[in-house]
Amino acid sequence: MYDNEISGVKVSALGLGNMRLPKVEGQGEKIDREKAQEIVDYAMSHGITYFDTAYRYHGGESELFLGEVMKKYPRESYLLASKFPGHMMVKKENGMMGFTNLLAGRPDTTVDALFHEQLGKCQVDYFDFYLLHNVCEKSLPFYNDPEVGVVPYLQEQKRLGKIRHLGFSSHAISADTIDAFLTKYEGVFEFVQIQLNYMDWKIQDARGKVEAIARHGLKIVVMEGVRGGRLANLPEAQMERLRAVRPEDSAARWALRWLQGIPEVAVVLSGMSTLDQITENVETFREPNPVSQPEKELLQEVAESMLSWVPCTGCRYCTEGCPMELDIPRMITAYNGLKNGDHMAGYRPEEEDPSLDPGRCIGCGSCASICPQNIGIPEIMRELAQMLSR
Repeated sequence: MYDNEISGVKVSALGLGNMRLPKVEGQGEKIDREKAQEIVDYAMSHGITYFDTAYRYHGGESELFLGEVMKKYPRESYLLASKFPGHMMVKKENGMMGFTNLLAGRPDTTVDALFHEQLGKCQVDYFDFYLLHNVCEKSLPFYNDPEVGVVPYLQEQKRLGKIRHLGFSSHAISADTIDAFLTKYEGVFEFVQIQLNYMDWKIQDARGKVEAIARHGLKIVVMEGVRGGRLANLPEAQMERLRAVRPEDSAARWALRWLQGIPEVAVVLSGMSTLDQITENVETFREPNPVSQPEKELLQEVAESMLSWVPCTGCRYCTEGCPMELDIPRMITAYNGLKNGDHMAGYRPEEEDPSLDPGRCIGCGSCASICPQNIGIPEIMRELAQMLSR
């Protein structure tokens, strides 16, 4: 296993994501602890040092599991990352926070109580890496609220040694959201975790997000490197094209090798659910072996052959004459993600900036008349509104 660095700290190039641990059949998100223990032990014995979890993974069981299973290893032998779930929280009265979405129904809490709850569940005195969970268009008001004070609180925990390195994850629609957040908190964050793979390079503007993060001099932790398994299970016709170049390589290995070619990437997380998966991935990261330029071009062809997407280039001509002042390029990015099976591309227009509500489109066509790509934008807006209402 080769290593990279984040802020001078040596990190394994492959990290174990703990959102997709093996589960007990028929019991929801309940972790099969025996099988999961085997995966963790294999990771530790084969050079994986970066372990990623979050407050809500496996219904809250992931942090508890890691807290128990890692006790047999010296604390300095592994790097633990968890996340503050502000993307599923709302401010309430008297300094209390409530939960929404998949965390709805949990008792109200405070920023301090939640953070220390996580330390307790993980049975550690500090987190090596700690993240704001999903900084995006929807969660920005919560994370930026001075009365909530999440960022200043976490900065204080870092000063106290309870957080070694601070970052955030993001499923933002736009690269501009990430860039603006990093600009607002210049020097506060040390790394960013984003969804990154060769399919999303265009349709989710992962390229723009990488470039934004690079402008701030930060490293990247990758999530969804095989896009929830889609890039590990390609159609046979596309696999034949890849086998003609590298007969022994799996689809997953192609996807992971593509990530090795991006200089800003420090850790590639993989939610490995079986020993076979972790065995293959460890071998893939035994030493750097990024795809060549011809291989990169082949993967782009493979991706485009599987896509149903709108070829928006983000020129923003369409926004200049929109009477409703809609941010059409950002909504097309979300549309492309949803059309291609990315559930994280969705959002709730009523909770967003009105410029992101496709339902406000009046179908005047001023956008389509000026679009260099000849995109039927009003039709796309109608379809996106229907998709978001389901």
